[in-house]
Amino acid sequence: MNYNLIGYSIFITMIVFTIVIVGKICYRNGNIFVAALIPAHLDLCQQINKTLLVCYYLVNIGYCTMTLVSWDTITSPLHLIEILAIKLAVIICILSVLHYVNIFLLTHIIHKLIK
Repeated sequence: MNYNLIGYSIFITMIVFTIVIVGKICYRNGNIFVAALIPAHLDLCQQINKTLLVCYYLVNIGYCTMTLVSWDTITSPLHLIEILAIKLAVIICILSVLHYVNIFLLTHIIHKLIK
């Protein structure tokens, strides 16, 4: 039995679901956050938020594709679960780091531009 094909399909399904759900949540809540930073320019806030969403999708799709390339041969169902857990955990950690970096950069850059 080819566990790699099963792993790829499970991984792609789970990661697409995670990326889309997190992207929608960050887009919806990020719009409010960016609008609070620049209340006088709501159109600019909307464009910044859309750009962040597109960049988020591109970075995640690229990283997930690179992750699929680097898989070893999976030999058992236990090994499959282990690989899936590690790969998903790494991507979720990267998502959280990127989120906090975006918040940090946005607040510092926008505060500098306002002053």
